[in-house]
Amino acid sequence: MNVHIITIGDELLIGQIIDTNSAKMAQMLLEIGAKVTGRTAVGDVHDDIVNALRMATSQADIVLVTGGLGPTKDDVTKKALADFYGTGFVFHQPTLDRLNQIYERLGKPVTEAVRTQCFMPQNATVLTNKMGSAPGMWFEENGKVVASMPGVPFEMEYLMQHEVLPQLHARFNSMPTAHRTLFTAGEGESTLAECLKDFEENLPPQAKLAYLPAIARVRLRLTVSDADPVFVERTLNEKFREMEGLLPPDVIAGQGDDSLESVIGRILKEQNRTLSTAESCTGGYLAHLITTVPGSSAYFLGSVVSYANSVKMNQLGVQEATLREHGAVSEQTVQEMVAGAIRLLGTDVAVATSGIAGPDGGTPEKPVGTVWIAVGDGQRTVTRKLQLSKNRLVNIQYSAYYALNLLRLFLLGK
Repeated sequence: MNVHIITIGDELLIGQIIDTNSAKMAQMLLEIGAKVTGRTAVGDVHDDIVNALRMATSQADIVLVTGGLGPTKDDVTKKALADFYGTGFVFHQPTLDRLNQIYERLGKPVTEAVRTQCFMPQNATVLTNKMGSAPGMWFEENGKVVASMPGVPFEMEYLMQHEVLPQLHARFNSMPTAHRTLFTAGEGESTLAECLKDFEENLPPQAKLAYLPAIARVRLRLTVSDADPVFVERTLNEKFREMEGLLPPDVIAGQGDDSLESVIGRILKEQNRTLSTAESCTGGYLAHLITTVPGSSAYFLGSVVSYANSVKMNQLGVQEATLREHGAVSEQTVQEMVAGAIRLLGTDVAVATSGIAGPDGGTPEKPVGTVWIAVGDGQRTVTRKLQLSKNRLVNIQYSAYYALNLLRLFLLGK
């Protein structure tokens, strides 16, 4: 099952937005054993879209298209699809009925521009989009499938999950494929690859290991494909256990879609402990990550973003002498920030960050990228010093994820 992805929109070509749709579709297709053989991005230009469709359908069994289905003049995908198939348009009354219901709830009239979304190419099967106004469309001709979806990510994901993937799975034969993912933190991709070098070289031809690195963490996805589903399951389980045994235990943080913030949440719940943060250089980003986890209010009580020294002193109780003698970016300061957060917010554990995110503000003694992190529980405190880059955003993100991993290890007594 070969798939080509086409994403449409001038905003993609000029870098105004990042194409997350292609990545998400590829991940979803992988789950049903489909193989993405190509990706094309084109602007909102009729002829460019038609040419992209011709090229994609000549190379793949399935073409998935996103973007250009709205009610404005620059949304030309539908016209391009009709011309590609050499067909006219028909009015789709069920779409208008659904739009009337949506706009009635909003207390707004259905404009003529909105009504244009009800016209469909004659050979299209309409895919109901319950997350938005623009329907998706399914085309089949000469054994090839083209599915067109809106470019809004959550609308595309809904249509992929509820309409496109089920039909593709029923329409095309795919080889049984299974995946398992190991979530690691604290070591880089090259270190992990060295640990798994012999393992990877000796994998059977039906198995493949993929490294999916992100800031301060790496996912290891093991995939097995074979006509025999029993072989797939057995091999995947055996090789996954083998892979786990080759890595340092402290590096393994979880599996599947686990994140550092979700893993920490589980540990805190199991230990019946509460958490707070005292942030300077990360500016609340650490608290943001923690609170992205549903139910985090059960263990996360709050944060003090002590960007100024006055806040460090007045809210967290950092001593003026500490700041004068050691500076805001120091081991002593983050230790006192941890103690202050525990005292002020009444938590069992606290994490503190202070650093020079950049791109300026450094000194020869403390250059840009110098960051101190502390984790403590009132009985003991551990600290780490990082020497990062001059990229402000990367420094903030890396510091936050490093702090989360340090917290994970602290909670586990490692």
